Amino acid sequence: MRRRRLKVLILLAALLVPAPGRTQAELPIFDTHIHYSQPDWGTYTPADIVKILDRAGVRRALVSSTPDDGTLKLYDKARARIAPELRPYRTHGDMQSWYRDPAVLAYVEDRLKRGIYKGIGEFHLFGGQTSTPVVRRIVELAAEKKLILHAHSDEAAVEELFQLNPAAKILWAHAGMTSGPEAIGRMLDRHPTLWAELAFRTDMASGGKLEPAWRALFLRHPDRVMVGTDTWTTSRWAELPGYLAWTRAWLAQLPPEVAEKIAFRNAERLFGP
Repeated sequence: MRRRRLKVLILLAALLVPAPGRTQAELPIFDTHIHYSQPDWGTYTPADIVKILDRAGVRRALVSSTPDDGTLKLYDKARARIAPELRPYRTHGDMQSWYRDPAVLAYVEDRLKRGIYKGIGEFHLFGGQTSTPVVRRIVELAAEKKLILHAHSDEAAVEELFQLNPAAKILWAHAGMTSGPEAIGRMLDRHPTLWAELAFRTDMASGGKLEPAWRALFLRHPDRVMVGTDTWTTSRWAELPGYLAWTRAWLAQLPPEVAEKIAFRNAERLFGP
């Protein structure tokens, strides 16, 4: 049901998308949830991806991939546009077991030697899965190297990660996916080094109008929320301009300075040049 509703919203928003070859320049976007994983490579070259980002008005993107080679391909093509993060998945199969697999930890430690990454993630981790040597070391590495942990997690896992290191910096993927604005606000209240990105969320403006509870959240925490899309499957690349047109429509219902912070300024501050 969620995916069907999302497709309808994207189709409607596509009416607002400029013709091919033009750029959406109304509000720049720093997209904090992009993947360029192996299934994408045969359909879109890195040059093709840059053209899609141009058409969607994405000034910069936080990119992770399965395997990491996809991130490196995009980074080599457009270094000024790509903020690379290291996903701890060598294959899709690692998604379910990475947090307890020492071989994944060795992969992460080796890849981090490149010194180019802004974060570790996006990874899937849920309550009760954080007390493994692999997760503990990942959190240590992030602290040592001043990296953001990009966690696709429930509230319980986010709390457990902060218990491992209260000073950890966490970007909460999908703002918890199912957490409502009140719960998100409580989490942001409790943890000053927690940020939330809104990839694949449609509930803030499901009828085209920004919901009051979400508006209250954005006004209360204007510095702690960011835009994301999530190209988790190849078909999402074609949908990205429409999804961001819809995103701009609800951002336009906020004060301009708040809209700019959520669209790109918060991410620029967190991930730097």
